[in-house]
Amino acid sequence: ELSEAYRKGMCQEGVAVFDAGEVGTEMLYYLVGSRDLDGGLMCTASHNPQRYTGAKLVKRGAVALSGDAGIGDVRTRIEEGLGDAPGGGSVEQVPIYEEFQEAVLKFIDPAAVEPMRVVVDGGNGMAGPMVGPLLRRLGLDLVETYFEPDGRFPDHEPNPLLPENREFIMREVVRQKADLGIAWDGDADRCFFIDEQGAFVDGDFLTGLLAESMLEKNPGATILYDVRASWAVKDVAEKAGGKALMNRVGHAFFKTRMREEHAAFGGEVSGHYYFHDFYCADSGTIPALLILELLSNRGKPMSQLLEPYRSRYFISGEINSEVSDGEAKAEELADRYQDGEQYHLDGLSVEYGDWHFNVRPSNTEPLLRLTLESLRSHEDMERRRDEVLAVIRS
Repeated sequence: ELSEAYRKGMCQEGVAVFDAGEVGTEMLYYLVGSRDLDGGLMCTASHNPQRYTGAKLVKRGAVALSGDAGIGDVRTRIEEGLGDAPGGGSVEQVPIYEEFQEAVLKFIDPAAVEPMRVVVDGGNGMAGPMVGPLLRRLGLDLVETYFEPDGRFPDHEPNPLLPENREFIMREVVRQKADLGIAWDGDADRCFFIDEQGAFVDGDFLTGLLAESMLEKNPGATILYDVRASWAVKDVAEKAGGKALMNRVGHAFFKTRMREEHAAFGGEVSGHYYFHDFYCADSGTIPALLILELLSNRGKPMSQLLEPYRSRYFISGEINSEVSDGEAKAEELADRYQDGEQYHLDGLSVEYGDWHFNVRPSNTEPLLRLTLESLRSHEDMERRRDEVLAVIRS
């Protein structure tokens, strides 16, 4: 009903509408970018449960509109009144699956991908039809689970960032003796990985692996990472001869800065991965292809590729605390840790020689979000994490 209302409304405004049908969100980015369209709209609730719905909007070049960048202007124009609708629009059905698949395959050498067993969890979203045909073309032994789109999400919510939604694939990777597990969210613009031992791969470390791959393909390139990320990303990128820049959290901010810095790649710990040669947009398909290629080229299992990360960088993950005044708590932390080097790029970041943390107030909930890392040990990370949390929750 919503998608039909969008089409009808745009036609009434005289817009030439290209309708790609049911696709993953990144396919909208591809459609807008490849055809130099004035904008695009995706009817999706992303990774949210069945009761939600909504839309993602982009401008020309697949530049994102968000609550922090552009949506407010749209609301203002609506409130001011749009005037009479001129009519005269049109709708053209545009099949883009094959074209999209050929475009993303250019990011790797398909012949380099070795046969391996991979468990895939589509979350009953769009990953099955979007990514499935590509993986089959690569000759993988696929164990397909929840690959049929079903908006009721009968098996689990389509958000693998939540631990309860990835329990199944973690068990299945071990049971199937698979080389890798890959899970996507509902609109398939984020992907998450499980190593061959059934362990979840943190987004920080996956960003590092993707940075390694992209710097092999683009020597000396610039890489973006978000304020929550492990120092591993910066260390790996610089060791590989690249330039690593910290960025604000959020797809609109990443996509804008990707263009400003001509960055080859950007990664957020939440599973969003951006590529300059994909209209600076995020993709849930390209990272899957790159990791499969990287595993094949290195000839090592995923856990061994991750060992240098997991053995040196001890991360807390993002921890939410309910607070009445997030800004006041951030100021209290800034005063408490004033001997550390402080940044205010996105919330408060405090750095010491062998540990650091970031706190950011939520834009929509009374929450303060903490991420912390130690280079000493897992125990040191836990001690410092608990110390900072005690201040936040006091």
